[in-house]
Amino acid sequence: MTDTSFHTVFGSLEQYRKGEIEITSGDARHYVFSNVFEVAAQSAPYEKVVVGKNLEYVIEVLRTEGQSSWFACAHDEFAILMDGEVRIDFIKLDHPPKDGTGTVAAGEQPAGRKMGHVVLRRGHQALLPAGCAYRFSAQKSGVALVQTMVGALSVQKWADICLH
Repeated sequence: MTDTSFHTVFGSLEQYRKGEIEITSGDARHYVFSNVFEVAAQSAPYEKVVVGKNLEYVIEVLRTEGQSSWFACAHDEFAILMDGEVRIDFIKLDHPPKDGTGTVAAGEQPAGRKMGHVVLRRGHQALLPAGCAYRFSAQKSGVALVQTMVGALSVQKWADICLH
């Protein structure tokens, strides 16, 4: 008889095990592994650290802690919460970013119509729509991943991530 039960272990900012990657084919220089919890633990709150890249698209890890500044983007972005709980407030901008890629700063109090908010918990996902400003708020530290395009606010720390 074969044991077919599986046990999934999901990490958190407070407790994670550094992972590894097994190259099954191809050149090892084309692969990178980064532990998103470790990267978030070593990052400033809401620093947008790139941990994955596919052509012009990137996955950024954010340490959710306190309140972020307002962000906006000319294209849709997507967030998934890996740990903790975060509120995301939205404003439909009067003057949205028209072009460019990646996330941009949206100012102290962006001009526009309040659209409401969502609350994400571990595993929850949210669309960060083009033409809207958004702001994160978290009572305690957590971890979010954001799929976007590389931009001015993207921080690339490949040497730090890959060599540790």
